[in-house]
Amino acid sequence: MNDNGGAGPKSHQVSRLSELAEAHVEVAGPDLETTSEETAARAVPQAEQADGIAEARRRFARLLGEFRRTAVLVPFDDQDSLWTADFNGVRWICAFSDEEALGRFAAARGDAGREWTYRTILGARLLDVMVPMLPGPGGVALDAGSADGMVFPPVAGIVPDEAAVDLEDTVDLGGTGTR
Repeated sequence: MNDNGGAGPKSHQVSRLSELAEAHVEVAGPDLETTSEETAARAVPQAEQADGIAEARRRFARLLGEFRRTAVLVPFDDQDSLWTADFNGVRWICAFSDEEALGRFAAARGDAGREWTYRTILGARLLDVMVPMLPGPGGVALDAGSADGMVFPPVAGIVPDEAAVDLEDTVDLGGTGTR
């Protein structure tokens, strides 16, 4: 019998901080002599960075949820198609939070005098219905050209899986092979 009352071996749980410290030592290499205090001191900023990344993901998830529930303005081009822009092989549907944002975009393009036709579309409809209809990878650019602009790229969790670009083949986030 062991300390936890069972007949089997006692399970060993490692804290996240210990995993980070071990990962740092492995990256540093076997030739470096590092004390456990030095390793722990280096692991703390890594843990804080991981917490910062987790918080940024939570903030983005809240913004995504808000965007999905919000009606935005989507202008049309001269062919009565949604206004899109191509950038690095991705087609972006341009959407605006209000008429003022659309007006600033038009002025920045030198098209302030042009009559802009637009439709109000729910963010969820843009992501779930309109993006998959685009030829190739696509996403939504909200308030393009402004300091408050935001993009909703063609990745799983933002657009439907069939319209998502597979990032695992091109980007390895932290060596985990996950997105």
